Amino acid sequence: MDKETIFAQSTVNDCRIITLVRNAHENGSLSVVENNSAIPFDIKRVYYLYDIPGDAERGGHAHIENQSLIIAVSGCFTVTLGDGKEQRSFQLNRPYNALYVPAGLWREINDFSSGSVCLVLTSEPYTEDDYVRDYSEFLKLTAPKR
Repeated sequence: MDKETIFAQSTVNDCRIITLVRNAHENGSLSVVENNSAIPFDIKRVYYLYDIPGDAERGGHAHIENQSLIIAVSGCFTVTLGDGKEQRSFQLNRPYNALYVPAGLWREINDFSSGSVCLVLTSEPYTEDDYVRDYSEFLKLTAPKR
């Protein structure tokens, strides 16, 4: 799909929480993320954010092709997603809940608790060409929705 089609069709209603398998034991819990039917893409990149000041904001961009799973592996934070018409916020605070974010949505992450760690699994390797970092450009790309 071309860039214009992706941004014209993406919607915050395509986002969802995927509950990962949680193996709870008396000596701790274990959750596994693997390429399987619960995850709508093959994982090609993994990164994490940490040591984030509570008043900081991360994100502030959209992706053209990249899909993501965002997980609060420690602490909590809020992910706000926009499709150019609507916004939707998710508070992530359980390491077995992964937020699926399709391509074409603006993302902002904030309200970080002390010691929080944000794990992100993506469908594509990093490439700067996949980013839309200017909100006015994002609004132009999503104009057909309004």
